[in-house]
Amino acid sequence: MGIEQSMKYKIIRLEDMPEYKNQAARWFHEKWGIPLAAYMESMEDCLKGSNPVPQWYFAMDGNRMIGGLGVIENDFHDRKDLTPNICAVYTEEDMRCRGIAGALLDYACDDMKKKGIDTLYLVTDHTCFYERYGWEFLCMVQGDGEPGMTRMYIHKYTDDSCVVS
Repeated sequence: MGIEQSMKYKIIRLEDMPEYKNQAARWFHEKWGIPLAAYMESMEDCLKGSNPVPQWYFAMDGNRMIGGLGVIENDFHDRKDLTPNICAVYTEEDMRCRGIAGALLDYACDDMKKKGIDTLYLVTDHTCFYERYGWEFLCMVQGDGEPGMTRMYIHKYTDDSCVVS
């Protein structure tokens, strides 16, 4: 099911608890403004289980969703060859600085490795945050419909330990 963290929250894979699909889709939609239907479709594809991507993960504090992220093929950028992508990383403001995003990132990377995917990418405007969790700046990419360039990071496993390439 989920992993119990040192705090009182649990990290849950949507595929283990499909009853959270509607709540999770609404939560991500409210945080990022991407159409609810897009999240629902991606989560339905996740639950089919026919492919390792997409996947969805979230942190729960009781019945409250306090953080989450997804793994999708492309997070709205021009480098279609850099796939799959961590997307929609978010932690509720009152729960930040407690390691929740890092725990979600580590959990998703470990889970994807078990599914045969040892390299993940993500796009972000943040600097210095993802490096704390084993991510390395790779290059700048053009976001779909964006005027400027966005930072692309990479996370790669070799052997059974997490190292950055």
